[in-house]
Amino acid sequence: MMWVLATLLVVVGLIGVVVPAVPGTILIFAGLLLAAWSDGFVRVGVPMMVVLGILTVATYFVDIAMMALGMKRLGATRRAVAGAALGTLAGLFFGLPGLIIGPFAGAMLGELTADANWRAAGRAGLAAWIGFLVGTMAKVGLAFAMVAIFLAAWFV
Repeated sequence: MMWVLATLLVVVGLIGVVVPAVPGTILIFAGLLLAAWSDGFVRVGVPMMVVLGILTVATYFVDIAMMALGMKRLGATRRAVAGAALGTLAGLFFGLPGLIIGPFAGAMLGELTADANWRAAGRAGLAAWIGFLVGTMAKVGLAFAMVAIFLAAWFV
């Protein structure tokens, strides 16, 4: 029974990595922790679970870091970066459309408060959106790496 719940948590978590408002990597970690606990942490020990916990936390910094890095490369202002972060947070409440539009709109508005240049604002918005997509891809990669690391520890 615990294996079924652990597997369900991991599967829902993998879906949640790309679906807004579902804490994907937290659910993955919870499923992996349940699986390790069901075995008494014999095959996958506490140190490995700590590593997986660190990866879980890291996934939440990847989105914003990638967005900020992309924006910095294109010369966006700090206000644009802050706007993109706020736009992403606000977008969470509007589902997938909010997550697509939020970073772009937030970066544009932030850039416009620093400089009324629409071209620079559009470039900042595009950089935020591309950074968000790259961050999501990195988060998906980290989520699958968590599962792969767990399975390698379990079967080796």
